[in-house]
Amino acid sequence: MQGRVAERDRMDQMLADTRRGMSSALLVRGEAGIGKTALLDYAAGRADGMRVLRVEGVESEMELAFGGLHHLFLPVLHVVDQLPGPQAAAMRAIFGLTDDVVRDRLTVGLAVLTMLSEIADERPLLCLIDDAQWLDQPSVDMLTFAARRLRTEGVVMVFAVRSGARGADVRGLPDLLLEGLDRVAAEELVADLPPYVADRIIEQSQGNPLALIELSAALTLAQREGQLSPLPVPEVTSRLTGRMQDAFLTQIAALPRATQVVLSVAAADDTGELPLVLAAAGRLGAVVEDLAPAERSGLVFVSGEMVRFRHPLVRYAAYQGAPLAGRIAAHKALADTLAPSGHAHRRAWHLAAASTGPDEQVADELERVAEWAGSRQAMASASAAYERAAQLTAVPQRRARRLICAAQKASDAGQDKRCGALADQVPLPLLDPDTAADFARVRAVVELGYGRPETAGRILLECADLIGPNRPDSLAPLLVDAVHAAFSAGDAGLMTEIGARAPDLLVVDVAARLFTDDATGALGSLQALVRAGREPGTGFMDRLMTGIYCHVVADHAAAHEMAAASVAHCRDHGISGWLPTTLHLLAQAELALGRHEEATASAAEGLRLAEYYNLDHRAAHLRAVLATLAAVRGQEHDSRTLAQEALDYTRPRDVGRGTADALWALGLLELGLGRPESALELLESAQKQVDHPLLTMFLLPDLVEAAVRAGRPERAEEPTRLLGAWAAAAPGTLLDAMALRCRAMVSQDDRAEEHFTAAAHLHHGRGDFERARTELLHGEWLRRLRRKIDARDHLREALEVFERLGARPWARRARAELQAAGGSADLTGPVDGRVNPLSPQEREVVRLAATGATNREIATQLFLSPRTVGHHLYRAFPKLGISSRTELAELLAS
Repeated sequence: MQGRVAERDRMDQMLADTRRGMSSALLVRGEAGIGKTALLDYAAGRADGMRVLRVEGVESEMELAFGGLHHLFLPVLHVVDQLPGPQAAAMRAIFGLTDDVVRDRLTVGLAVLTMLSEIADERPLLCLIDDAQWLDQPSVDMLTFAARRLRTEGVVMVFAVRSGARGADVRGLPDLLLEGLDRVAAEELVADLPPYVADRIIEQSQGNPLALIELSAALTLAQREGQLSPLPVPEVTSRLTGRMQDAFLTQIAALPRATQVVLSVAAADDTGELPLVLAAAGRLGAVVEDLAPAERSGLVFVSGEMVRFRHPLVRYAAYQGAPLAGRIAAHKALADTLAPSGHAHRRAWHLAAASTGPDEQVADELERVAEWAGSRQAMASASAAYERAAQLTAVPQRRARRLICAAQKASDAGQDKRCGALADQVPLPLLDPDTAADFARVRAVVELGYGRPETAGRILLECADLIGPNRPDSLAPLLVDAVHAAFSAGDAGLMTEIGARAPDLLVVDVAARLFTDDATGALGSLQALVRAGREPGTGFMDRLMTGIYCHVVADHAAAHEMAAASVAHCRDHGISGWLPTTLHLLAQAELALGRHEEATASAAEGLRLAEYYNLDHRAAHLRAVLATLAAVRGQEHDSRTLAQEALDYTRPRDVGRGTADALWALGLLELGLGRPESALELLESAQKQVDHPLLTMFLLPDLVEAAVRAGRPERAEEPTRLLGAWAAAAPGTLLDAMALRCRAMVSQDDRAEEHFTAAAHLHHGRGDFERARTELLHGEWLRRLRRKIDARDHLREALEVFERLGARPWARRARAELQAAGGSADLTGPVDGRVNPLSPQEREVVRLAATGATNREIATQLFLSPRTVGHHLYRAFPKLGISSRTELAELLAS
């Protein structure tokens, strides 16, 4: 290939690293014809001694769930038998080898990762995924999931994507943008042309290699000699793809009619299987000899049992250049050739492509395809099948139901914008109450994602009022979703209004009681909800809302339990659209429990998913959590940036809770940095974002501390009273310790020490960070009374915790106080000191290995390959001064 020196060097380096046991992934982007396929061909040609697996996306087949994954692994399907049981079962199910249901989407991703590792165990592996934008989204998701987790398996994965093309999203990988060739390289490709003609071709091609070649090949003899006025290249540059497409169309049009028929069938097919293409073409009167002219012209390559187009644009020209009747005939011939028993899903899509009007039989087949895809966690493919089924449906109410199903699956896949577009197509009015309820929930999802959460709650409430008298059984999911939206808005009034619709529905009634000052009744009902949430079969939204309520009333252990169960449910059922929401709740609970590393991991994963699926609403909430964690660590720039990004979204849309959370992060940052006056203003502003104090109870301890340290104790009195009142109503939660701490700070008598001591006692087992803050405040209070010796123990304990948690601003404050009290701030910690040199990933691997978990078990839990786990242990042992796994348990227990 001409030029591309830097690109070839990068590919050579990746291949060299792979031969040394390392892994890497790369996304190659560029316009059509720019050389992406040529770069992949170069990599394949340099992969001596390596196994090469390759797949090419086909636009007409991109809705066939896991079709790309199956095609890639087809030569090595036997490796499935080497996978752990659940992973092997998942792969067999998605490949249609069994009728099993896949309950855990992440199991498929782990299975792909393990397969790549097993394949590379014999020799290094190169995976080439061309035209990935036309691969089905489930395959892309699973391949990129694996690619992001490759470390030391000896695998290279290279994805090629056409810039600007609609189709599957490939994200989260290092990328390489291919641009036009420089002048020198371009001139080499047209060296046989006269300079004047070459200049015109180079100018028109804009350095695109394929355009240079094809436009040159399309010149007549006279044009090659310099007579350019009749050139089919316009004087004013137009879209490059159009010019190249014309060149291909001209070449294909010159072929015999029967050859064009074979090419149209091959272009409509997604497998490249020569027997299938020839059998289908035979139904249209073509024979194998008719393929020869296309092969001689270089438009296709035929090898063994496969037929492959020279370039994706050739395929596109062969398909789009055929008349509509020809394309329909090609799909019909392929559908008739495919056996219904073994190829039901591909056959259904070909029948759909061959349909020109309503066809209920084909629509029914597509609906079965959608149900199959949904059971394999391929929600995007399920949505596409429902949508096409709706397009083939003549009866309005049935079409509405299928469009709503398509929208719901799009939402589950995290495609909220597409969900909204599908909802806009639903024919109204809706006569069936269940369909109307589903439609209201779809509209609310869109409003919650891109509009105002209060409006989403109102949409659901109005639908509940409309259908409630006729279908009371449909009320519960509508009202629970409405409460969730109202909670996001921070609208307690709307929550009580919703609760009044169904006083017998506990999950709704709890909200109404919480915000009508019936604390005793609310907490009693909440405990019943927690007990129900532990039972199998509990509804997803019921469990999620239970976790949210527990977090509000500071029962963080129960909130964590409900959040973890909700996250597991989303993973098990492939509900990607809700996974960021559940991870947000999990991160909040972990933050409240002082598990800062876990909270950061949960929130970061949630944010990655929210950004991946363009869930801006949830991304704002997650940024607020990460801003709070950054504030604890004293990462001022990160905290401010994340909080401001959250506020930029939440403020214009009246997302009250999100705004309050972001302002809390900023207030906590200011408090940690020793700026109590600024902290007080921010925290009081956060209070005003919601219409009930319970919704900001979590920030009141910080507000009290800010007010006292700013010399404004009168502004701490009401927050202290509120905390005390709720602590009395909810005994046994973290609120009682926080209330005692705040009472100690505002006390004007000798009971302050009693309150500090009691608070520290209640903190044990409920989060080290808050306990350390109580010890710090107690030590500061003692030092001000000149009881320096008494202060040292409290300050030293606080310092040790802050250092361990990486809470740098708080550690600096504790160290300064300890030194002022005459104590030594030189800390030692034998266990932490030995583990500290490890990276976070190595720590997790070591922690699990110490429990006796195998490499495969650790890999499953941490979403790594077994080989990467072994690599982490290999690196960790010398750092820890040990030589075997058996020494780990003793080390961590010491």
